[in-house]
Amino acid sequence: MIDILGVSGTPRRNGNSDAMAEAVLAAAEAQGMATRMVRLRDYDFGPCVGCERCRKDKACTRLMDGMQLIYPLLQEARGLVLVSPVHTYNISALMKAFIDRLYCYYDFEDGVPRAWSSRLAGQGRKAVLACVAEQLEQENLGVAMEAMRMPLASHDYEIVGELPVLGLFRAGAVRSHEEALERCATLGRELAKALHGPVSDRSTASRT
Repeated sequence: MIDILGVSGTPRRNGNSDAMAEAVLAAAEAQGMATRMVRLRDYDFGPCVGCERCRKDKACTRLMDGMQLIYPLLQEARGLVLVSPVHTYNISALMKAFIDRLYCYYDFEDGVPRAWSSRLAGQGRKAVLACVAEQLEQENLGVAMEAMRMPLASHDYEIVGELPVLGLFRAGAVRSHEEALERCATLGRELAKALHGPVSDRSTASRT
């Protein structure tokens, strides 16, 4: 059983996103959570191609790639940790492709604009989000946090906490940044605490 899935979107081996996700998961494990780490660069997968086959098949059946290994982990874990470096005022291309491939969990109705719901909804799912940037100014994060927050909210994840870390570029530099690592640990504890609570009785996340 997996309680929490950690997803790192850095293309760099031993990057800061890896270290931050690991710190979040370690703190959650100390609270009794079973965790699993996914480093997206280790999976060969492509972006959503908009084929819409998932509307009928209720799964991504067009692209038989590394995402097929991640989908079962995501479905099993009620907790999710997303950590991405900031690339050009946004999340990394790896993280964007991962989030776009969650499109297969939507159910759409006919009509324009289409009303939709998520098959991940109503399961008490919780998430924490973090990003790391070289620059010092908050504005240079651009839309990175929103690019993770809004899609997860559409799948009915409750966002328990968010953490932007600024002023770090060298791969793994965050490992010597005690304050940032402690803030990551706090996110892990908060996520574990939230998951110990009752499962939501909501049946869908939808938009009309």
